[in-house]
Amino acid sequence: MRAIIVWTLRICLVWFIGTGLWVLLYAFIRPPITTVMVANLIGDLLDGGKWYGIAKCWVPLEEISPVMVRAVIAAEDTRFFEHHGFDWEAIEQARTLNERYRGRKLYGASTITMQTAKNVFLWHGRTYIRKALEAYFTVLIEAVWGKRRIMEIYLNVVEFAPGVYGVEAAANRYWKKSARLLTASEAALMAAVLPNPRRWRFWQPTAYIRKRQATILARMEQVAVPRQWYAH
Repeated sequence: MRAIIVWTLRICLVWFIGTGLWVLLYAFIRPPITTVMVANLIGDLLDGGKWYGIAKCWVPLEEISPVMVRAVIAAEDTRFFEHHGFDWEAIEQARTLNERYRGRKLYGASTITMQTAKNVFLWHGRTYIRKALEAYFTVLIEAVWGKRRIMEIYLNVVEFAPGVYGVEAAANRYWKKSARLLTASEAALMAAVLPNPRRWRFWQPTAYIRKRQATILARMEQVAVPRQWYAH
């Protein structure tokens, strides 16, 4: 029994040190590829669907229009600057709605920090193990990276279209421009499809996506991006 406890403690120590160094490393260098990119690639192959590949183009935050930052906050996480990784108010609201409409579509309360943790280090899914790991990495990146780095990585790894990751790659392909030249309307459309970028197309918006765009544009007026994020 003692040997089992010792080996368990060693494994845990290696895990904490390894993941801590992994997170610390990405505080200074860009992730070359993410687990979600690989998982999506493998999933497409196994499903026998269309080959999308991986299209990405990293750019620093100062080369992404501030309207894109405001759009994703307005769409995905309106209290981004107020919480420390978990929006407990939104979590409670989601829990209440899921209990009320049991058996229907699940409501989520994932923050941008949680989504970044999932996109960079984990995979899609709703298992308890995956959610526990997501919470662990959420705490780590909030503590080590800070809000600016979280936003920079999020906007460079999030999927905007099948196989297209990051705002620069998406803007280049579908708007034929750099992410630093995006308009508020274009940014809101891109943010509108983030719940399901493999189902919705921001460059060919449905009436539902147009409605989401209008809501996001209205919310963007209440979102302020810290000036120091773009200070040279």
